[in-house]
Amino acid sequence: MRILHVTQRYLPAVGGAELYLAGLSMRLAADGHAVTVVTTDAQDFELFWNPNARRIAQAESIIDGVRVLRFPVHHLPKPQLSYPAVRRSLWLLSKMPWVPNTWLHSLARFTPWTPTLYEWLTKTTEEFDLVAGMTIVFEPLIAAAARYAKRIQRPFVIYPLTHLGAGSAPGVDTVSRFYTMRHQIELVTQSAFLIAINHDEAAFYAQHNLPASRIRVAGPGVSLSELMGGTGARLRQRYGLEGTVVGVLSAMAYDKGTVHVVEAVRALWRQGRDIHLVLAGAVLAPFQHYLDSLPTAERDRIVVLGSIDHQTKLDLLDAIDILALPSRTDSFGIVFLEAWAYGKPVIGAQAWGVRTVVNDGMDGLLVPFGDVAKLANAIRTLADDPALRQRLGEAGRRKVYSQHTWDHKYPLVQQIYMQLCQEASRSR
Repeated sequence: MRILHVTQRYLPAVGGAELYLAGLSMRLAADGHAVTVVTTDAQDFELFWNPNARRIAQAESIIDGVRVLRFPVHHLPKPQLSYPAVRRSLWLLSKMPWVPNTWLHSLARFTPWTPTLYEWLTKTTEEFDLVAGMTIVFEPLIAAAARYAKRIQRPFVIYPLTHLGAGSAPGVDTVSRFYTMRHQIELVTQSAFLIAINHDEAAFYAQHNLPASRIRVAGPGVSLSELMGGTGARLRQRYGLEGTVVGVLSAMAYDKGTVHVVEAVRALWRQGRDIHLVLAGAVLAPFQHYLDSLPTAERDRIVVLGSIDHQTKLDLLDAIDILALPSRTDSFGIVFLEAWAYGKPVIGAQAWGVRTVVNDGMDGLLVPFGDVAKLANAIRTLADDPALRQRLGEAGRRKVYSQHTWDHKYPLVQQIYMQLCQEASRSR
């Protein structure tokens, strides 16, 4: 098969979507399929609204057998204001039934604004047997990929990675509405096939009249061999960590629950608890401002690693006693799988999607998003009960081994791709 994957960022940029698509792409390439990834030049996620963020200079490269084409991100004037303004305008206009979806797609083309990427998809004479797009919040890239697939009459597969939020129903809270605007939903329902990341996402689009025959839940996997080799003692010694260690591996942002983890640990410190907190991941500007506002004595107790390399991540997974990711903007949470591979219990938010990954009380604990008191209680419960930590962590490890390795997930996707290509070939 000749496969085109379109997404907002790709390796060496690291994030959940990036790891998911790379895991699929490299395995397809290893099986002899010709895989091309079309993406932006963003290394830092913030590049979409911050021209000073890091870019990846190489326009074309081969990574693990996958051909990667990168196109530059452009910016409107005053992008740190205009980017969120355009997104909010889209949200407001999408609620007005008289505004056609074509207008919404036209406005969305500036978030991100990648004119040469759109032009390549419009004019390229390259042909592929199947086109797939990932991450619905970057819908202009998805829409451009879908138009290209329609032009060459090939199937278009979508991986929306929809953040359905932590509201009373999927897609109703403020944040999730930016992932479930009507022009975004239209892109999903008009695709040839939806590969859903979790059962909540599959059910959401089924409720929007996408036939069950065009939906399959697959989700990301992990490679256990690539996760082995962490030495927690090394990291503990380096940072003087003794006793219970709580770890966060995520972009540092309010919606990821990072502020709430810090506040929960601060509350436990006030109770005299000897708990260490280690934060790993890109530190976004609003979170840095929050850290800078903390009392110096408390700020100095927090180990902030920032973005880390693979070996440091393995050492951290081995070093921590508890992984905390109480996020409302995660559709899955690959880091839950990584922590479970090390037999560590996890704490997540009671959010749509995440609740299908973490089984509350069985392999982790779920708390309401933003509830610092309940989050502190969950951390305290696990810190005080090593037997519970072991039971939850071991249950998570068994789930990873039995359900969530790439050996389980990749064949599902390959089968879908091959079936769609065969059906398209018969119909031509």
